[in-house]
Amino acid sequence: MRVCRCAGQGTGDLGVELLDDVGEPVAVVSDFLRHLAARGCSPNTVEAYAYDLGHFWRFLVARGLSWEEFRPAHALELLEALRVTPSGRRVQRLGLSLATTVASRPAVRLAPATVNRVLAAVSSFYEYAVLSGRLARENPIEQRPDRASERVSDRHRPFMDGASRQRPVRRTVRVKTVQAVPRPLDDEQVAALFAALRCRRDRALLLLMLDGGLRPGEALGVCLEDVAYGRRRVVVRCREDHPRGVRSKSRRERVVDLYEPATLAAVSDYVMSERPADAESPYLFLVGGRGARRLEPLGYDALARLFARACERAGIRAPWVTAHALRHTHATRMWEGGMRELTLQKRLGHVSPEATRTYTRVSDPEVLADYRRALGQAFGGVGAGGEQSR
Repeated sequence: MRVCRCAGQGTGDLGVELLDDVGEPVAVVSDFLRHLAARGCSPNTVEAYAYDLGHFWRFLVARGLSWEEFRPAHALELLEALRVTPSGRRVQRLGLSLATTVASRPAVRLAPATVNRVLAAVSSFYEYAVLSGRLARENPIEQRPDRASERVSDRHRPFMDGASRQRPVRRTVRVKTVQAVPRPLDDEQVAALFAALRCRRDRALLLLMLDGGLRPGEALGVCLEDVAYGRRRVVVRCREDHPRGVRSKSRRERVVDLYEPATLAAVSDYVMSERPADAESPYLFLVGGRGARRLEPLGYDALARLFARACERAGIRAPWVTAHALRHTHATRMWEGGMRELTLQKRLGHVSPEATRTYTRVSDPEVLADYRRALGQAFGGVGAGGEQSR
């Protein structure tokens, strides 16, 4: 059972298929993956679904079941099987992780978030099977009304939520996960990182992510026409024609103001001095040098490599220090600087306030103020510094 990338039928686009043990595509999965592509899902999302359904199909083969025979009782067995399944790739986990052995060698088990993602992919697959008429019964991954969401006051609710007949649901088969807080880079790490960069392109690219809060896909997808130097802003647009498959995560375009003078100055310096003058590509960040890929837009893999090498030279390499950590650093700085939650949500391009509240758990001014007030009362008016409060 493996995932194969192939050319789409009738187009030059790359497709994804799940192949069985004899190398033949699993027909129903191929239809589901084409359905996802037709809905506008990104190639990375479609590929992730293929890998997740690969875990599910291995489970079916091991149990001697067909996908039509899968029942809610089997979902419990699937959960147990996924919890002991080794990860197929070498990863560096930030915290404690369960270990197992494969061929007498130590291996890391699937993370809880990965297990939940597989279960969600299986549920989405069966929803497609029901809607397409391939399955004449209910989804075997059972769902129940989420009563807890009605009791949580700060949970995001869309406008006119009370008038809708649709109620929030949750899957009964899932793994508890840790709600980790983002880890921003401190000032020393940021200074060391930018001191280790070796070209103007890398400096301009990382400054856009640090000072603008852009996601890696958003920064790589910026075109020359998206940068307004006079108005000091960058427009984040949704594009699907990037040669390296780069796409923005959100479908909402937005304007990001950049009043830090060094950021747009670095972008202008790169365009005027280092960006190839004979390039016809509209994308801002291109491959330079004299190699075979010269003048091609940068992709995710190139960004990951240049960031990892800079971290190695700066001596700050760690599993959590990734290019996306620059966005976490920007969001944390803006929140600690006094930006309101709603404006921070718009700047970051979050659809739901729940995503923005991730950064409020890093440093909450109200919690800090109450803590200092309580600390002063507990010690009879003596503050944390040991001086009498006045």
